[in-house]
Amino acid sequence: MTEKAQIGVTGLAVMGRNLARNFARHGHTVALHNRSYGRTKELVESYGHEGTFIPSETAEDFVASLERPRRVVIMVKAGKATDAVIDEFAPLLEEGDMLIDAGNAHFADTRRREAALRERGLHFVGTGVSGGEEGALHGPSIMPGGSKESYESLGPLLEDISAKVDGEPCCVHVGPDGAGHFVKMVHNGIEYADMQLIAEAYDLLRSVGGHAPAEIAEIFKGWNEGRLGSYLIEITAEVLKQVDAETGKPFVDIVVDQAEQKGTGRWTVQAALDLGVPVSGIAESVFARALSGDPKVRAAAANLPGPTAAAGAGGGDLQADVEQALFASKIVAYAQGFQQIQAASAEYGWDIDPGQMAKIWRAGCIIRAKFLDFIKQAFDKSPDLPSLLVDEYFLDAVSGAQDAWRRVVATAAQQGIPAPGFASALAYYDGLRAKRLPAALIQGQRDFFGAHTYRRTDREGTFHTMWGADRNEVPA
Repeated sequence: MTEKAQIGVTGLAVMGRNLARNFARHGHTVALHNRSYGRTKELVESYGHEGTFIPSETAEDFVASLERPRRVVIMVKAGKATDAVIDEFAPLLEEGDMLIDAGNAHFADTRRREAALRERGLHFVGTGVSGGEEGALHGPSIMPGGSKESYESLGPLLEDISAKVDGEPCCVHVGPDGAGHFVKMVHNGIEYADMQLIAEAYDLLRSVGGHAPAEIAEIFKGWNEGRLGSYLIEITAEVLKQVDAETGKPFVDIVVDQAEQKGTGRWTVQAALDLGVPVSGIAESVFARALSGDPKVRAAAANLPGPTAAAGAGGGDLQADVEQALFASKIVAYAQGFQQIQAASAEYGWDIDPGQMAKIWRAGCIIRAKFLDFIKQAFDKSPDLPSLLVDEYFLDAVSGAQDAWRRVVATAAQQGIPAPGFASALAYYDGLRAKRLPAALIQGQRDFFGAHTYRRTDREGTFHTMWGADRNEVPA
C-alpha cells in the first residue's frame, strides 16, 4: 500500500519550505507541491534526510498522496494568488477536507473564503503564523481560525510544530472563520508600534544622550535582562553593534532611513477605525513609516525651522527615563491591541480568549516578551478586563513610569526629536484617566452645524438646540 501524507504544503518559497521541513522533522509525512516542480525537487534533494516527503508534479497527484481528511497548507502570496490556488484545489477535494491558508491574508478575505468553501463541505482554516523563516522552521507561534471540527484534526499537528514554553504549545484554536488571521493582523500592528517605540528610544539616546550606536547596543542588551526582555529588544542590540565591513561605520548609519511595510499595520488601523477602537500607538507607527518613506516631501521640508538636538539636554537620568517611557508606551500599545481583539470578537461572535493569545505569543513570534506572562495572568483574573491599564500590575508599572515618561516626551519636543509613539501613548493614557474630555465641545459643534444632537449630564434623553432660531433646547 502506498504511504499517505498526514499533511501537504503547496507553495515552497522560504516560509512554505521551512514549514514543510518542520512537519517532517517532527515525524509527519509531508506531501509537497509547487507551481514549478524544480523548487519541489530542490527541497527533497537538499532536505530529504530530515524526514519523509512525497513530492508531486501535479495538483491531482498531490491531493491523491494525502490521507483523509486531507490537510492542504497554502503558502503563497496573499490576495489573487491565494484565490487561484483555492480555485485549483477545491474541485479536487472531498467533503471534510481542509485548506489551510498560512499566509498573511486579510481577515475579511478569509471570512469570505471560509463561507464559500463551507457551502461545498470543505473546511477553510485561516491561520496566522508568526516568527519569520526561522520560526517556521524551528517553531512558530500559530493562530488558526476555522471550525472547531477542523481543529480537532489539524490542531495536534500544528501544536506539534509550534514553539513551546514550559512544554506548552504556542498554538491554540483562536475562533471561527477569520479570527486567526485577525489576531495575526493585530499581532503585526503591535509589532509596528513596538518597533517604532524602540526606534524613538534609540533616537533619543543618540541625539540627546550623545551615545554612539555601540554604546546604545549595550544599553539595550542590559534592558533585555530586565522587564523589557523581548525578541525585538534583543535583536535591536545586535543591529546596533553591527559594523559595516566596507566602510567601518556603524551598520545603522549606512542603511537608508526609509522604513518599508507590507500592509498588515495599515490593515490593523483600518479595522480599528471600522470597530471604533483607538489604536493611536499603532496608527502613529504606520504613519511614521509612511513619513520616512516619502523622500520628496522630506527633502522639500528639510529646512523647516526648529531646534537642533543638543547632547546632554536630557539630563543625567535620560537613560533611565527612556527605559520607563519605553515600557509604559509598550504597555499602551499592547493594551490597544488587545482591546481591538476583544472588540472584534464581540462584533463577529468569535469568542476569543485574550489570555490565550498572550499565552501563544510568549515564544516563536516577533513580539514575544517577558511581560506577556503578566498579560495572561491579567486576563485569567478578569476575562472581561476592559483595558490592561487597569490591571494591578500594569497600573503600578505605568503609574511608576509616568513622571519619567512625561520628561521624555517634553525633552523630545523641546529638542526637536520626533517621538510620535511616546507622545501618542501618553496622550492616550491621559485621555483615559481624564475626568472630563473636551468631546463635550465637539458634540456642541456637531449639533450647531449639523443638528447631530447631544445627550445631557443631568437627565436621560437626546436633545438639540435651535441654534439658528431662538436657541431653545428641544428633545430630539
